[in-house]
Amino acid sequence: MVGFAMTHNEKFAHLGKRLFITGIPTAGKSYLAQQLASEVNGIAVCLDDFRSALVVDERYRKWVNFYSDQDEAAYYAAHGPEERWRDLIAQSEALWPALLEKISSYQKEKASVIFESVNLLPHLAHRNLDFPGIVIIGSSYEVVFGRNQKTPRWGATAELQELEAREFFYDERPRYKTEAERYRYPVFETPEDAFLRARGFLK
Repeated sequence: MVGFAMTHNEKFAHLGKRLFITGIPTAGKSYLAQQLASEVNGIAVCLDDFRSALVVDERYRKWVNFYSDQDEAAYYAAHGPEERWRDLIAQSEALWPALLEKISSYQKEKASVIFESVNLLPHLAHRNLDFPGIVIIGSSYEVVFGRNQKTPRWGATAELQELEAREFFYDERPRYKTEAERYRYPVFETPEDAFLRARGFLK
């Protein structure tokens, strides 16, 4: 990876329109990013996919594998909602230099670019990104659980997938919402609800 350094509050400008999408897993971030890219002839960038590639970098390996290296049932049993949210923040902040470097690699791209990731937390975006963002938090536990069963995030069993879905909807959801509102990023329950506002940012 190319070295990349910024001061704590430094921001950088892009040639084209930019938007970030964050929120709980299963909320429809990737779907919305692809829909927007098609609508504006832009580029959708899934930073979560890029995160997986960071496993080869010693600086980030621990945090890329932070969840997969643990026994999921034991982790949930030993850590409450606040501790789990602190772990997500810690992972996001640890990976942020690499994700920010990836974002910065599109600075000279004239087309619209939509970045999406669970780790693109509002406080990080507010600190270093010069473009708008939206947060999608899901509409119901049932929808979140159903999507997590189809594309499991961690657990290999239905019981663990249900545990994850409860975490996403009941624990992470209100925390994403609180962060978004603190930094004045609009919040939506579904990608369909967010589409018009998001498209407006890219026009």
